[in-house]
Amino acid sequence: MPSRASTPKRPRDPNLLARSVVEDLIGEKMDGSPLSKAPDTRNPAAVALSKLGASKGGIARAKALSDRKRKAIAKKAAAARWKRA
Repeated sequence: MPSRASTPKRPRDPNLLARSVVEDLIGEKMDGSPLSKAPDTRNPAAVALSKLGASKGGIARAKALSDRKRKAIAKKAAAARWKRA
């Protein structure tokens, strides 16, 4: 998720604000030109390799854990989810 500092400032005028919201939703400006978004300059092969490794990571970690350790981690996670604020 991008930081707030990187998001453009919204106009204060309600009409201009509505226009900018519509332009964001449709993905182009009202005159038909595309929004100025930076093109993806990442290496497609590296992106595919990263996704492949990420999809295997959790499964490999679960196989490496013992049943006892896995249950302890699950209990700790459940306690954190149900803990009162």
